[in-house]
This record gives sequence, C-alpha cells and structure tokens, in this order.
Amino acid sequence: VQLQASGGGVVQAGGSLRLSCSPSGRTDLWNFMAWFRQAPRKEREFVAAFNWRGDRKVFADPVKGRFTISRNNAVKTTGYLQMNSLKPEDTAVYYCAVAYGGTYDTLRNSNQYDLWGQGTLVTVSS
Repeated sequence: VQLQASGGGVVQAGGSLRLSCSPSGRTDLWNFMAWFRQAPRKEREFVAAFNWRGDRKVFADPVKGRFTISRNNAVKTTGYLQMNSLKPEDTAVYYCAVAYGGTYDTLRNSNQYDLWGQGTLVTVSS
C-alpha cells in the first residue's frame, strides 16, 4: 500500500498550485487526510486536515484563507490541497497522510496517521 502525492512545482509568489494525494493498493475509505510540510532546516509542521465527509476541516494559521482541502467525489480516496496566494515562506516539501482511525482532537498530530506519501516539493519564488 502506498500513498502517492503529486502536483508540486515552481511557482511565482501570488500563484497557485494543487496537490493531490491518493492511496494505491487500498480501497477502503480513510477517516482523515492531512497535509504536512517541511521547509529546509525546519521541523515538519501541520498544514491542514479534514475528515472523509469533508465537513470538518482544520488549517494551520499561516495558511488560513489561502489553502483549501477537498476530496474527489468520484474517486473518494483521492484528496487535494489547493494552495492560492502562495508566498516564498510556503516553500517546502509537502507530505500527505491518511488515518484509518484517529480522532478529531489529534488531527494536527502526525502520530495519528497510518500512511504517508513520499513528499512533493513546492518552491515559491519572490
């Protein structure tokens, strides 16, 4: 079972990118999907997470109002991170993760997640 993340790239400040995340080899629905990121010389940090119904979403303060998360209604195991108004400080490797258990209280905790993607690099130039 693998989690495939894609969509990273180089974009100018103010631009947009959409990252996608899809588990392969497993068809059961996850409970929560999250995105984390790790910038050079920094710790990995929480970005956003949501439940499979999409009615509970949590965002880190630095990305609120700029990033959104959603699920593909046709391919229900695929999720997206839409990143708008990107800033140079958003430059990082972005990781998606899914939890097949977990709780709402621990959405921001990386230990909750069972599968992790390989990471996709987002570079925002000024």
